[in-house]
Amino acid sequence: MTTHPTAEPHYWQGAFIGDEEAARRLASLPATVEAVLATPLETETLLGACDALSAALIDPAHPVRARLARHLPEGEDPAVLTELATFLGRRELTRKLRRELGSTAPGRLGRPDARETVYEAWAPVGLVAHVAPGNATTVAPLSVVEGLLAGNVNILKTSGGDTLFTQVLLAELAALDPTGAVAERVVVLRFPSSRQEWLRLMCAPADAVAVWGGESAVEGVAAHVPPGCRLVEWGHRISFAYLTRDAWQDEAALDALAADVCRFEQQACSSPQVVYLDTEEARDVFAFAERFAAVLAARPAAAPPAEAPDPAEEAEVTTTELVARLEEHLGLTRVFAAADGSWRVMADTRPALTASPLHRSVWIKPLPRKKLITTLRPMRRYLQTVGLAGRRTDIAELSRTVLAAGATRVTPVGAMLDGYSGEPHDGVYALQRYSRRVAVQADARFATTACLDDLARAVAAPAPAGPLLGKDEVQERNLRVAPADAELYFRSGGSTGTPALSLFSYDDYDTQMHAAARGLLAAGYDPAADRTANLFYCGGMYGSFISFFSVLERLGGVQLPLAAGPDHEATAQALVAHRADTLFGMPSYLWQLLHAQADTLRAYGGIRKIFYGGEHFTAAQRQALQETFGIETIRSITYGSTDLGPLGYQCTESSGGVHHLHADLHGLEILALDADRPVAPGETGRLVFTTHARRGQDLGRYVIGDLGRSVPGRCACGSHAPRFELLGRLGDVMRVATYLLNHRRFVTLAEERAGYRGELQIVLSTHAARERLTVRVEHAAAPDTEPLRAAFLAGYPELRTAVEERLLDLAVEAVDGASLERVATSGKLRSVVDVRR
Repeated sequence: MTTHPTAEPHYWQGAFIGDEEAARRLASLPATVEAVLATPLETETLLGACDALSAALIDPAHPVRARLARHLPEGEDPAVLTELATFLGRRELTRKLRRELGSTAPGRLGRPDARETVYEAWAPVGLVAHVAPGNATTVAPLSVVEGLLAGNVNILKTSGGDTLFTQVLLAELAALDPTGAVAERVVVLRFPSSRQEWLRLMCAPADAVAVWGGESAVEGVAAHVPPGCRLVEWGHRISFAYLTRDAWQDEAALDALAADVCRFEQQACSSPQVVYLDTEEARDVFAFAERFAAVLAARPAAAPPAEAPDPAEEAEVTTTELVARLEEHLGLTRVFAAADGSWRVMADTRPALTASPLHRSVWIKPLPRKKLITTLRPMRRYLQTVGLAGRRTDIAELSRTVLAAGATRVTPVGAMLDGYSGEPHDGVYALQRYSRRVAVQADARFATTACLDDLARAVAAPAPAGPLLGKDEVQERNLRVAPADAELYFRSGGSTGTPALSLFSYDDYDTQMHAAARGLLAAGYDPAADRTANLFYCGGMYGSFISFFSVLERLGGVQLPLAAGPDHEATAQALVAHRADTLFGMPSYLWQLLHAQADTLRAYGGIRKIFYGGEHFTAAQRQALQETFGIETIRSITYGSTDLGPLGYQCTESSGGVHHLHADLHGLEILALDADRPVAPGETGRLVFTTHARRGQDLGRYVIGDLGRSVPGRCACGSHAPRFELLGRLGDVMRVATYLLNHRRFVTLAEERAGYRGELQIVLSTHAARERLTVRVEHAAAPDTEPLRAAFLAGYPELRTAVEERLLDLAVEAVDGASLERVATSGKLRSVVDVRR
């Protein structure tokens, strides 16, 4: 953990330094930035660090919170730490990324239109120089976090009189990133504005300069902004309320307006400084001002007591009130004020927008709606929030009018200072101001490359940590999912036990469907040419059909949403009538459909591609489909689970059970069968996934029940994404007659020794004093079962021994394929049916 010596006022890339060292480093700032930008900041790295800091700030007993509390400005409410925690949490930051930059990984070069080999991404501008105000504790660190979200290097100036709160907060954030990438991108300097040379050195190499403050502050910084550098002004703004006649006669509206005025003592940019009435009559203005003064007088004093105006502010308040009182003699104004000077309402018959001296000082002015744009547009650079009160139709009409006049934000009266997650600030999204939209055009060689970055580098993901989770633990965690994250409910097919419930937020679901879409492109799906029949099972909260409907929607592919059904003839007719050439579905269903309607579909001859999921086609089955139906491509549509979503995908160079990992979503460990330790490279073990791109649930180190091994080396497709080979499920390994037998071994022996090309199911039962293992095969593919039985005994020594020692009876039955047991919801074949008692 980084230490924070308070004697040094500056934080530079992970270390606290003094003035002399800061001056030396400032001189070489351009070279520093160039070195850092050579390696991109992974968004997940930043999100993980921010979420960890958020958790620390929420915990009252956490030492990080205690350290930061010691650096809060005098009089600052410690509750500000909780506010920071909310902003820094994964939920808020991922929502901000999605709203402002379109995804939670905006820096990855993806295809916005899957039918074109054009890649776009949001890239950092480079170096963002932030000049923070001295009167807002959270503005400085959050401005830097926004710069980091866009991937930039950030250098921040805080005021010479500030505490080290910002430096310590950002140091704590950097310390929670084990990669060091966050620390590399953060520099915080504390110095007065009079030190112009430092300000010049900060801004000279900058690609964007963000300055917070009034016109004088912006002008002082703008003088140092080089040509071509983006100046991002977060300056002072004026907000006002606008009331229709119905509203200003409503006491509730006046109470809400008074709450807006008194909250934060008008110190926020969104605080109302003027109240406009939809009238031209002076008497309406004066009458309302008197009524509103009474409401304001009834409001309690600030708690805790507001900071008293400084001498300059006090002078402005006094002067503004005095001038307004003098103009009463001209019939232009009328002033209502507290005897102790704690508030004042100034009615003015002139509609021009006038800034308030704040501290509960409010102008009341007439402005008929027909003159709104003419009156307000000259001040459009300064307009921010408009609080509207009126009928529903008034609100709709007036919203459009004030936005046309230059306002950037409309709220109800009483909610002018409220906001929502991801809200634009002063009419723009901050992350877009700190980013560039970049594009790469590629040729046809990249047709199956969904993300260009996969060809350049591997995704860096946090190391997995914590205990292993099984299905029961994940189901228990579902009970604790926040309601806001439980927006979509799925149930698993139940092929290996009781169907399990899986919960998703729509954001997480969308992220996963985009990932599955990228995987499908890599597998050779062509959204511009393929005509797809979605033949997955639907209903009963089973997710396959819905998910691949969503995937095709995101790809823009032609889709026939038929779903799997028992009427094979009707399905085949629909395929022919609508010229389907690509099938999505479960292998067992597709196998049944193609063979049940073999004559029709062979005569059609139009099926070119099959993308399957949930099960596997054997090599012999693939060969049979290619020879019988002329199918050119047979690949996995995805490898995934209901609760984790897409886990792996096949590329055009993959075959069998080999998949690439969706490394932008998950990490993968392969652990031994008999111990919680990694297996040697290439050895078979349990697949353990850690999801690191999930807002709603923490699914770390989930043992999903599948077996596999890592595949070494870089794939011939060029992708750096890790590869693994699926080798069945733990449930396919059966303990029978004291031996461990594997379903996949039976399938392999049937193919290689007996040339069998159909489906195969094992039934375990008890017969007399012994156990019985019955291998069920399709009669159409194996009318004579003796060659199969001989192949099993000859090729499986453990099975042969169990039979010879009379511990086990082995039978092979040829049955109608439709009679094999399947999962009702998904149509999956039950590979092992255990009916032993």
